[in-house]
Amino acid sequence: MGRSFGVVGLGCWQLGADWGQVDEADALAVLHAAADAGVTFFDTADVYGDGRSESLVGRFLAERGGEGITVATKMGRRVDQVPENYTGENFLAWNDRSRRNLGVDTIDLVQLHCPPTPVYSTDEVFDALDSMVGSGRIGAYGVSVETVEEALTAIARPGVASVQIILNALRHKPLERVLPAAAEAGVAIIARVPLASGLLSGRYTAETSFGADDHRNYNRAGEAFDVGETFSGVPYDTGLAAVERLRPLVPQDATMAQFALRWILDQPQVTTVIPGARNPEQARANAAAAEIAPLSSHDEVRAVYDELVRPVVHDRW
Repeated sequence: MGRSFGVVGLGCWQLGADWGQVDEADALAVLHAAADAGVTFFDTADVYGDGRSESLVGRFLAERGGEGITVATKMGRRVDQVPENYTGENFLAWNDRSRRNLGVDTIDLVQLHCPPTPVYSTDEVFDALDSMVGSGRIGAYGVSVETVEEALTAIARPGVASVQIILNALRHKPLERVLPAAAEAGVAIIARVPLASGLLSGRYTAETSFGADDHRNYNRAGEAFDVGETFSGVPYDTGLAAVERLRPLVPQDATMAQFALRWILDQPQVTTVIPGARNPEQARANAAAAEIAPLSSHDEVRAVYDELVRPVVHDRW
């Protein structure tokens, strides 16, 4: 991408919508706490709260000055998900709106937001994105994907700077082909849903309840969007069982969430990981995962995955 940033970033979905209410003051406190802790990569999208997350990131940039900060956003999920909507004309309109929300002339990285699969193979789409880089609207472009095959198709495109994909201790499939292909092509890997929607924080039980406005309540079967975005697509009870098997592997100087983030950071092809945070304490703790020593328990993590998780999710994405 031609830019350098910290290996732990901040995902800003929860500041917009779908994770319960976060007021503006708390959202800005999270953004500033992350930056104070050394986070320099912030990932948002035009659809998060229909622009609320982008606007909050824009306020943060104005308050912070923006120097040394890389902002990535995404576009495409505010319209019907048909390939015909992914046009150069729409890209310009979406980009204008995001630039206004963020208060910038050039957005560092713009990603197609899990578009319909045929979009990844459409030359006109990438010609339009190349043109947007050439005109200075965006610094670089990438894609956010649901499946391994979508990632591989995108990596083969010469102008793609980054692939954002779900990768965590409960989602191993990208390790097999996507990460090696990205490394060979010089494409950045942005690991999203790193804590499996909070499952890998170790704080949830069978009795935990989630609010009506939280996707962990209303999207467990994929009612609103791809089920893989909620708990990484792992059935909740299976995820809880896997977490209990992983818990003894957590180093004494780390929380379970930090252990889960460290597992991702130990994958050499990962460029950055983007956990969310609902309060400053979480933002600081997530950033501190980069300081934890590499794990010695990768074989044990793989064994838990192979036994409990692989049978239910590995072939899906």
